[in-house]
Amino acid sequence: MDVVWLLIRASSIRVFGAIAAGLLSGGCSAGLIALINQLITQGTSRSDIAPFVVLALVALLAGSLSQFLLVDLSQDAVYRLRLQLSQRILSAPLQQLERFGPSQLLAVLTKDVQEISNTVFVIPRLCIDAAVIVGCLIYLGWLSIGALLAVVVFLAAAIAIVQLLITLAYRYIALARKEIDRLFKLFGGITNGTKELKLNATRRALFFEEDLQVSAAFSRNYTITAFKIAAIATSSGQLLFFVLIGLLLFSASFAASSGISNIQQILPAYILTITYVVGPIESVINTLPNLATANVAIKKVKSMGLSLIESAEQPTVITSATANSWQAIQLKEVTHRYKGEGAETPFSVGPITLTIKRGELIFIVGGNGSGKSTLAKLITGLYSPESGQVLLGDEPITEANREGYRQQFSTVFSDFYLFKRLVGENSSALETQAKAYLQRLNLEEKVSVQSGHLSTTALSQGQRKRLALLSAYLEDRPIYLFDEWAADQDPIFRKIFYTQLLSELQQRGKTIFVISHDDRYFHLADRIIKLDYGRIESDIGA
Repeated sequence: MDVVWLLIRASSIRVFGAIAAGLLSGGCSAGLIALINQLITQGTSRSDIAPFVVLALVALLAGSLSQFLLVDLSQDAVYRLRLQLSQRILSAPLQQLERFGPSQLLAVLTKDVQEISNTVFVIPRLCIDAAVIVGCLIYLGWLSIGALLAVVVFLAAAIAIVQLLITLAYRYIALARKEIDRLFKLFGGITNGTKELKLNATRRALFFEEDLQVSAAFSRNYTITAFKIAAIATSSGQLLFFVLIGLLLFSASFAASSGISNIQQILPAYILTITYVVGPIESVINTLPNLATANVAIKKVKSMGLSLIESAEQPTVITSATANSWQAIQLKEVTHRYKGEGAETPFSVGPITLTIKRGELIFIVGGNGSGKSTLAKLITGLYSPESGQVLLGDEPITEANREGYRQQFSTVFSDFYLFKRLVGENSSALETQAKAYLQRLNLEEKVSVQSGHLSTTALSQGQRKRLALLSAYLEDRPIYLFDEWAADQDPIFRKIFYTQLLSELQQRGKTIFVISHDDRYFHLADRIIKLDYGRIESDIGA
């Protein structure tokens, strides 16, 4: 099972140690059953006390040790899984993450990892139960090989029936898990589209009744069907136990014809042993649906994790000579195409050829959907061009140095995320600089800086953008990009941004890209690049 391999990869030595301890515990438990059977049939004596105590203590200590080891292993495996998956997401190309979408990524990091965590936690008990079952079967074989073979054949048939039901349940669990991705996307509509839903009753009703309710119903129905089938499997396991006891009892009258002459003598020991072992067997059967759910989650995580790791970007740097001396960024016949679902002619940007001189203030303008943000992602290295080439100075940007190239940029995109932790080039003066910028941005009464963290980010969108600008200032990179930064600012602060803040950055030698619709400030730019349908329509000032 995938869950077991997850543990083995975490630490094979500890896994096998835990299994050995579990087998010892199971063997001692079987030994106790054998000793109890002997005492019942032959009577007790003082000499039997020591073996009884030793077996009981070893079973307790070995079982506890096995559980302790596997509890540590299971939690360590989940801990590693969370960090590795997060690291893979962080190192994956942006285009690939956008194809997955935030809802699918969030579902994997929360729902799937939690399912794995919950199931891995019960594996210690599962190993102990398996060890007890094995030990008891060995004891039954010692009593009578013939009777053991009959029991094993019966158990094999019973397990096959239960496994068939579990496989059927597994299919419905997989369907339910697929529906969870869609539900997470719809939940995003609730959290991010609340205003639109409140302002349009028809949209709200259709969204709830035909989207959310339908998806939730599919998820519910698949899950209910899966667990009903699992319940049948569990009930079947309990019934099969009584069927096995009945077969053993009724077979006693046919001992002569069956060739098992001592069945009457061993029958009490068999019934006692099977009665004891039925608890571990039921526990194993009850765990199978959880294992099936965890395996669905692991396959989902594995498929995403593997596809992410195949194209993971490596941490690289631009050569120090290029980083310090470059005089231009060049785009040569750069193109990017969106692979939209069902689109006959997917939107594409390019081919674009540009030369951006160091220290220039460039406005990128155009209508909605003209390709401004895509061009910004190509310039900043967030997108790898499908064809063409980007150069920093004379150094071509490839997969070998793209990560280092991106470190030349500080950005505030229109869909920015604001982190509370501040990061700057000069960590010793970070708080002093941050407080000065807060005052400059008229936020000193709303936000403070404590131990390198912003006290709050729960502000209006315009104020949050000012905090994002503060964060970009502190990074102090050679190149700045602002995507519709002034769109949420009041007229006074909008004017300050265009006439003062941009000018000050340029005086410090920064290269600045501004995506904007504010045509009243276009005259401040060194160049105005206008896009239309993914192509450069004009480049004024070049």
